[in-house]
Amino acid sequence: MSKYLKATALTLGVGLLAAPVLAGQYGLGRPALPEEIAAWNLDIHPDGSGLPEGSGSVEDGEMLFSENCASCHGDFAEGVDNWPKLAGGDGTLADKDPVKTVGSYWPYLSTVWDYVHRSMPFGNAQSLSNDDVYAITAYILYSNYLVEEDFVLSNENFLEVEMPNADGFIVDDREEAESHFRQDEPCMENCKESVEITMRARVLDVTPQEEEAENDAAFEEQKAEAETAVVEEAAEEEPAASEEPAAAPDPALVEAGEKVFRKCKACHQVGEGAKNRTGPVLNGIMGRAAGSVEDFRYSKALEEAAEGGLVWTEETLAEFLANPRKNLKGTKMAFAGLRKDEDQAAIAAYLSTFE
Repeated sequence: MSKYLKATALTLGVGLLAAPVLAGQYGLGRPALPEEIAAWNLDIHPDGSGLPEGSGSVEDGEMLFSENCASCHGDFAEGVDNWPKLAGGDGTLADKDPVKTVGSYWPYLSTVWDYVHRSMPFGNAQSLSNDDVYAITAYILYSNYLVEEDFVLSNENFLEVEMPNADGFIVDDREEAESHFRQDEPCMENCKESVEITMRARVLDVTPQEEEAENDAAFEEQKAEAETAVVEEAAEEEPAASEEPAAAPDPALVEAGEKVFRKCKACHQVGEGAKNRTGPVLNGIMGRAAGSVEDFRYSKALEEAAEGGLVWTEETLAEFLANPRKNLKGTKMAFAGLRKDEDQAAIAAYLSTFE
């Protein structure tokens, strides 16, 4: 072996053994030890292979998530600022702006466990035990209403969890399906007789700027039609006048409530077209019986409170929002609460404007 190769081997810490892996070629290296392979072989496959023994409950996961993950992903996986949402987005994948979360988009639970295990928490990766990872994964499932609050995830029941979008992906078969595009001598003639620009991406400045009056006229016509549609839609959204209008809440209080509601928007929607997300629609909540929104899956705790006659009023809502988990033990709403009386009153005033 040359002096250069010996020096390189020593610098890289490569052992010079009598039976190297590449004997006859370079004379470097040795077979990797089992523990060395194990240190790198961390990936978990969709069929569960690679999962270590262990388990973790939703209850333990909630505490671990709050301590290690909530600063970026929110107390109940709703996302903070531009950090990713891990919960919600159900039924949005076909929307113009889909919300891709663990519950709405991810096809395999193995990816969740694997990613948390390798890369989280941010800035302190691989500091969690296997049981911690199972517990956090269980809490993420619970935040997406995929398991119950008493669920315990383990390597034994891992494959029993069904991910909603498991069938939303296809095998990449482009090697065969698109093989007809790869020809020895591709045709470069008579592709299309003519090309006409019908709309212009002016803002992006990507459309070739040929000065054709006909195209400009078409663009202006489409722009005018879009503006007219927006005006008509806004007119349709104006609520019809009530025969006996109730006393309007203080506008200043409503405005303050709208700002406070920003803390709730990740899970709750109000207004025209509102849909159930992580939390139910809040239109018409004031004076409404608790747990009465159709097609929403409430916690057992709220269902029991509803059976007991709970009705949302300014007083009951304020009491609940002061500390949700304390005032309704077992609620799925993991929000920390609104401690200030003025914030509670502002939310009630704001919500009262949505019938």
